[in-house]
Amino acid sequence: MMCCKVLPIPEMAKPAGQWCRHAVTGRGCGIYQDRPPVCRSFYCHWLVDPALGPEWKPNKAKFVMYPDRDNQDIYNVMVDPAFPDAWTKPPFLAGIRNWVTGGAALGRFALVHAGPRLTAILPDRIVDLGTVKSKFVLIRERDPSGKTIAVRVRAD
Repeated sequence: MMCCKVLPIPEMAKPAGQWCRHAVTGRGCGIYQDRPPVCRSFYCHWLVDPALGPEWKPNKAKFVMYPDRDNQDIYNVMVDPAFPDAWTKPPFLAGIRNWVTGGAALGRFALVHAGPRLTAILPDRIVDLGTVKSKFVLIRERDPSGKTIAVRVRAD
């Protein structure tokens, strides 16, 4: 159910970091049969990657990971605002870094959303992108091989 808290759901006017009004503790989605298409089509990385162990389950990890809809080489890590540094704890940061490094030639990187604060995990470093508004443009620089070498944000 962590996705019911950390993800924004524009179709339901639900902002990121707040529980969906239809989330029922211990039961899940109170409108499961009638949930919006965005919820029906969402699958977090923990559900689709059998290599991730039980510690990566979002309710335990305190974050949800998923590929960006528009750019599959960017992975979003949406962190529970009550646990903003959860992604830095073992084994999470090392696992995210390994995933980024393994896809460096594709330009892969992770974008951590901890409330309004963004952090980019690049193959060779972690970049604090600061506090951003809900709408922003991500600007990425790549080297000739395609590897992401810099990321910055611009307010939209």
